[in-house]
Amino acid sequence: MSNRAFLDPFLKGRPADAARQTATRILSGPHLSILSTTNRDGSPQTSVIFVKPDGDDVLFSTIKGRLKTVNMQRDPRVSLLAHSLPAEGEEITYAAISGSVQLTDDPEGAFHQVMYDLHMGGATPPAEPGAERLIVRLRPKRIYVPPPYVAAAD
Repeated sequence: MSNRAFLDPFLKGRPADAARQTATRILSGPHLSILSTTNRDGSPQTSVIFVKPDGDDVLFSTIKGRLKTVNMQRDPRVSLLAHSLPAEGEEITYAAISGSVQLTDDPEGAFHQVMYDLHMGGATPPAEPGAERLIVRLRPKRIYVPPPYVAAAD
C-alpha cells in the first residue's frame, strides 16, 4: 500500500493554445456535442446539438421558444462538451468549452441547412411550420482539454 497522494492529471488540462487547437480539431471532425444551459431555478439543462467551428467561435442553430433558447436569452453563459468520435489516426478526447453566446435571427433558416449539409450529408431538414430559427455564436472564454492519454507500461 502506498502513502503517496493521488495526483489527478485531469485537474490541469492542456495549455491554452493546445486546448484551442484540439477543440477546433474535434469540432472539425466526427464528434458529439452537448450544450449545457442554466434553467431559471439554477438546475442544468442539456441538449445534444450540431455545431460548426467559425474561427475561435462555435456556431449552432436553434429555435425561438425552446428551453435552451429561453435559457440562453436569460443567461448567455453556456458550456459545450465536444467529444471526438473514432477517426483514422486521430486521438479520441474531449473539449469542455465555456463562454457566452450571442443570438441572431436566421429568418430563412439558411444556416440550419448549412448544418444539415455538414452533419447530415446534405439531407433536407424536417419541416418546421412557424419555427423562428436563430444562429447562436458561442465565444469561448475557457477551453479545457485533458492531457493526452498515455497507456501504462506493462
